[in-house]
Amino acid sequence: MTTTITGTTGVNQITDDAITAAKLPAGSVLQVKQYTGGGATSTSSTFADIGGVGGSITPSSTSSKILAIAHIGGCGTTGHASAHLALQIVRGSTSIHFFEGEAGYNATAAANSIGACSGMKLDSPSTTNATTYKVQIKNQGGSAGSVKCGGSAAISSITLMEIAG
Repeated sequence: MTTTITGTTGVNQITDDAITAAKLPAGSVLQVKQYTGGGATSTSSTFADIGGVGGSITPSSTSSKILAIAHIGGCGTTGHASAHLALQIVRGSTSIHFFEGEAGYNATAAANSIGACSGMKLDSPSTTNATTYKVQIKNQGGSAGSVKCGGSAAISSITLMEIAG
């Protein structure tokens, strides 16, 4: 409840004034969603979704921004000199952030585990419709050898934060 006291008249207004997203200043975090998933292996030079590392968020205003933070665990390459891992964040079917392109490349046929790769993008989807974000993987070195992420002990996730515009 808000109480307004003015001049000599004392208390002249009492209202139920709930805090809503529309009343928060620009830069405020309005909602947070996180999606976690397993791993993926790719021998393809075409991007493919990493299972579970994606989901939707519904902005409350067309001026809101979405901060997408991807953390991909257990990254590496297996078995070919030209294999190297590429990762990107996608909104719907549009790439909005290519954040890794050389992970694991070592110019030998030896496997190369490098650990985690992370990327983030502040996006302006300009909509109040549910919007899907996901992370994709591909073998940037073509179809020779394979690239991987995740696995039994590695967790991958994407965190989506709506920021008031």
